[in-house]
Amino acid sequence: MRIIFMGTPDFAVPCLENLIDAGHNVAAVFTQPDKPVGRKQILTPSPVKACAVSHNIKVYQPEKIKNSNALEIINSINPDVIIVVAYGKILPKEILNAAKFGCINVHASLLPKYRGAAPIQWSILNGDEETGVCVMQMDEGIDTGDILLVRKTPIDINETSAELFDRLSQIGADALIDALKLVEKGEVCLTPQPKGDFGYAKMIDRSLCPIDWSKSALDVHNKVRGLQTWPVAITTLNGMNLKIHKTVLSNADASTPGTVVENNKKLVVSCGDGKCVEILELQLDGKKRMNTKSFLLGNKIDLGTVLGE
Repeated sequence: MRIIFMGTPDFAVPCLENLIDAGHNVAAVFTQPDKPVGRKQILTPSPVKACAVSHNIKVYQPEKIKNSNALEIINSINPDVIIVVAYGKILPKEILNAAKFGCINVHASLLPKYRGAAPIQWSILNGDEETGVCVMQMDEGIDTGDILLVRKTPIDINETSAELFDRLSQIGADALIDALKLVEKGEVCLTPQPKGDFGYAKMIDRSLCPIDWSKSALDVHNKVRGLQTWPVAITTLNGMNLKIHKTVLSNADASTPGTVVENNKKLVVSCGDGKCVEILELQLDGKKRMNTKSFLLGNKIDLGTVLGE
């Protein structure tokens, strides 16, 4: 098929690579403009652009998809389908209808649950045991289109958002190829999404970072793994910010919420439900991320110390 691909982050790259490997004609890629990155603010291309350039695919990076010559470019290419994966821009109706088979999107949730920008993080923050990927025919709503194909997968109790991100990106890439086979054969059976309010996976921001130790151990653990690798769950130790990168649930005897109940080569903290979490990786402000054993060699934390005060 003759395809235009629209996407930006790492999550979208396996989809683009699968399309190329499957022999589809990816005639052009649309992605976000290069962004300044790091302390030196070096202008850096998106992962999708880097992939496209490596395959000698023409790249377009309009600042605004609505007020550009994007439609003119798309019409000149005359694609069979436009594939959209985490592009980061809302497409106007004329672009949604520009290709023979319209726009097909890969979304990392079991729609209609977790429509929006951060479905992977919210599935972990909320402690879901299952998630998946939906391939859908796009309409003018936000992730409201009819479903072509669904792939489900369990979420492990210790799986982080970064790990799930990588898994779902490949599941989505494989599902996309399967969906396009159905499109080519004329065997698509679209399933409308149910009507109603199913919540929205809003953007993740730093307001979510502080750990509330009065919550259950599972809630704390879910926050830590859901906010990895950004913006990272945070508490305080003796007035200093302490990032918590990795935890597991613990069977240690609990105390009052936030209290350190074990400090011998490991760090176990009590939570509000009478259960505990063990901190495996952590980081003081301005310091390197470390495993707990190494951290405790250079930072004394007494039993009974209360985090978050």
